Amino acid sequence: MARTVKHLSLHRIAGTELRVVADVEEGVLPIVEIEEAVIRRYVRQSQPVWPHRSVTLFVLADLQPLAQQIKQQLGNRQPEAGSLQPATTSNMPVVNVYDLADLASCNVFINRQVMMREGYWTDALAVQGLLAHEHAHPLSENGTTRASRELALQVTLEGQALAGCSMELKDRLQQLWVGLATKLCLYAPREIFANQLTIASGFGEALLYLDRRNVTNASRSVLGRTELRRQLQQQVAQDNLTPAGSELVLLIGDLNSYLDLTLEIAPFYRAGRERDARELEDLLEKTVFSQLGPEVGEVFSALRDQYVALDANLSLTQLRTWAAGILDSLAQVLAAKGLQLPYRLETPER
Repeated sequence: MARTVKHLSLHRIAGTELRVVADVEEGVLPIVEIEEAVIRRYVRQSQPVWPHRSVTLFVLADLQPLAQQIKQQLGNRQPEAGSLQPATTSNMPVVNVYDLADLASCNVFINRQVMMREGYWTDALAVQGLLAHEHAHPLSENGTTRASRELALQVTLEGQALAGCSMELKDRLQQLWVGLATKLCLYAPREIFANQLTIASGFGEALLYLDRRNVTNASRSVLGRTELRRQLQQQVAQDNLTPAGSELVLLIGDLNSYLDLTLEIAPFYRAGRERDARELEDLLEKTVFSQLGPEVGEVFSALRDQYVALDANLSLTQLRTWAAGILDSLAQVLAAKGLQLPYRLETPER
């Protein structure tokens, strides 16, 4: 379905041509001003060198057109780990699409629907943090992030606890686990280095502001966990689920909901802002981990330490070893529930 262009403008910022295209009217100009300020700050840096001669900023009512375009380009192929996927793109507030082979230009997409839902649309500091983070992705590319694109992960859940789950529930748990393991193992380097560069480039306060909101949202989600536990107990009482299966659902739900916050906190340690990192961790411990089983906080700490120590120039072989350490940390927390986590890290044929 064709979209009507309601705003079209051209700006020149420190040698970069900024093109703005929007299919919405209200609220576009403040976002353009923030984007201009973000570009200026990155251009002023000596390292890394700003590579873009042009940036196209799309401010759209939603990102369904982008998701559809990605789907058409993929055809029957599976997207690489951590790359844009049709199913998730439409739920992202901001997306930066760029070609690693030619960084002369990039395309930044802003999703008004999600921005409004999350309360970001009129929040200047949040918008700054989101835009700065997305622009940091191509700027923070290094040996490790390039190697991460050469790995593929095959992972499954096995164990007696699954015997008490329906086939539909098993499939759902498997889907959640594959997505989580892929994010924490293969996509993590790109997110960590982008966040670290965002902080080091002078956008630390904006990113900290966003992460405080992330932790606050996580604490609110704990309330929903109480209702989930009640529903699971009903299923157990009706012999539709075993107690072991109920605990497994809760554990995987907890890990899926909170472990990705390690990707936000570890970069503050890496950027030398330990005080900010500890603030976020203390808040997370007080409002979230204190309400969960101890295993969640333990695996969180293990992953955080591995992310803090991650080197920027790992070879493919070295990254495979590092990624196996991440997966082993995840397997350890599942082993306590009688589950195994067979996995295979491989280089897909191209």
